[in-house]
Amino acid sequence: MVQQNKALTNLQLELLKIYSFNISDEQLSEIRGILTEYFADKATVEMDRLWDENGWTNETMDEWLKGGNDDTIES
Repeated sequence: MVQQNKALTNLQLELLKIYSFNISDEQLSEIRGILTEYFADKATVEMDRLWDENGWTNETMDEWLKGGNDDTIES
C-alpha cells in the first residue's frame, strides 16, 4: 500500500473542526444534507452557465444521448 502525504484542504480542516464535536446522527445527517445541497447548487449554476455560453438546448442533450455529437465540449 502506497502512503501519500498530502496536506488537508481548507475544507477538510474546517470539517474536522465541526466533526470534533460529538453530535447526534440526526445532526450529522442534516450537515450532510446541507453540504449536498450546497455543492448541487454550485453544479447547477455552472451547468446553467455552460448551457448559456454554448447555446445548448434540450435538442442538444437528445443528440448527445443518441451519440450524435462528435464535437468536443469546450468550456
